[in-house]
Amino acid sequence: MAQLAHSRWGSGEPLVLLHALGLSRKSWAPVIPALAERFDVVAVDLPGFGESEPLPPDVEPTPVALARCVAELIDQLGLGGPHMAGNSLGGWVALELEHLRPLASLALVSPAGLWRGRTPLYCRVSLRATRWLALRAPAVLMPMMGSPAGRTVVLAQSHGRPWAMTPEQARTLLRDMGTSPGFDAVLWATFPRRYVASQPLGMPVSIAFGSRDRVLLRRQSRHLDELPPGTRPQTIPGGGHVPFADNPEAVAAFVTAAAAAPG
Repeated sequence: MAQLAHSRWGSGEPLVLLHALGLSRKSWAPVIPALAERFDVVAVDLPGFGESEPLPPDVEPTPVALARCVAELIDQLGLGGPHMAGNSLGGWVALELEHLRPLASLALVSPAGLWRGRTPLYCRVSLRATRWLALRAPAVLMPMMGSPAGRTVVLAQSHGRPWAMTPEQARTLLRDMGTSPGFDAVLWATFPRRYVASQPLGMPVSIAFGSRDRVLLRRQSRHLDELPPGTRPQTIPGGGHVPFADNPEAVAAFVTAAAAAPG
């Protein structure tokens, strides 16, 4: 399996962070300082994203296959049963990981895969359009990242408060989206699939969506049938689909509370 690039901060109980499709572990940067005060934080680049190599050509990069790679990294680092937090694709991967090994808790931040049937057409078109722009028009888009107005025009689909991002945060996000070698293969691997619990989840599950999430529409992509009974979504005020720079305090508080939830 692919060797996964990762970074580590802080001390305490282990907490593994998984990013969204097309992004990298750097997307979690705005909330790392707060989380590192309480946890041994390990932020991971999934196969084909950031600094991690894609899976071999003969391995379809489904969320289950990506989860197997994360499980191997957890074993290599001796993390035992860590807390997990995943955003979008990372949330789906974290759900699949729970069926491969014990976890202490699971914090889902706008997780993908909670639709019925295939990936909704709206999500597919939205993601492919974002990728096309990042891949084909960086010379036009990168200069726009220098101003709040430019960030708002380019990133309003994925972020609730794009004007609040720093120019460097915005450029990193755009660069990751345009250069991730695993994007297309992973996206195609998710199209015919959704998350299905093969067995009851054995640890606390918390879920939150940004109040300005324009990627996962409420009626299409937020079905909680496969999650434990009684799971209720929380709201990240002002947060978009990738809410870390929108409201880092609320995201950190959500992840911290999820880790403390009773089993």
